[in-house]
Amino acid sequence: MSIPDPLPAHGGARLPSSLDSPSPSWMPGLDGVSPHRSWFPCGQKVAWPLLTKASRRKPWAILVLLPAFFISGCGSGNSPGGTSSAPPATESAKTSSPAVTVFDLAGQPFDPFAPADAKVIVFIFVNTDCPISNRYAPEIRRVSERFARSGVRFWLVYADPDTSPDAIRKHLQDYQLPPEALRDPQHGLVRLSQAHVTPEAAVFLPGRRLVYHGRIDNRYADLGKERPEATQHDLEDVLEALVQGKPVPYPTARAVGCYISDTK
Repeated sequence: MSIPDPLPAHGGARLPSSLDSPSPSWMPGLDGVSPHRSWFPCGQKVAWPLLTKASRRKPWAILVLLPAFFISGCGSGNSPGGTSSAPPATESAKTSSPAVTVFDLAGQPFDPFAPADAKVIVFIFVNTDCPISNRYAPEIRRVSERFARSGVRFWLVYADPDTSPDAIRKHLQDYQLPPEALRDPQHGLVRLSQAHVTPEAAVFLPGRRLVYHGRIDNRYADLGKERPEATQHDLEDVLEALVQGKPVPYPTARAVGCYISDTK
């Protein structure tokens, strides 16, 4: 029996119904109207005094100012008490990326974005003691070998600061993984790639433009829920599109695995 992928829930909010059809009492002035904080993106302390003052001098000004507050959002500040989520890869691809310091297995700082001949750079975050990550070793090897001649550069990234270079070398040998590996003990690359678990892939174009981050395929629907074999190969689909000069089919797909611990 195939296991359906969980679909993300989407929701939205609308303005209070009292604003849908404002009463004529709004037009002469606003002194007798009690504002509601949720009406204004910046809060009533900023928006309400401006609207009240304008309505006293020029009653028609309310028709101009009020829509402007809703359209502009009064700036780009965060709402107090709200939650934030990681931006999609298509959005982060348009912004500049901070400097990232990772290390090769000799302990030297290394810039994985430096090779000029790479058309696409893929980071796959792994861990030596994550069972799910280790079970993906054959698939990681297969995908990396398939796209190696198409200008795609693969890096395995070990984010656990307690994992030594010797332990990484042994892990590469034991699981016959691609030999190019990096250490990211400060989690700079983890943050840049928006990675949360191992295994998880991140695909960049030149200029550190993140175009995809997420699962390698849909073999695992959730922890403890494994398909006999994957029915959707997300990383492979993304790379195939890029090699052919097409847009990526989707910017992210939820990965299942072992959580990446905080930086120590």
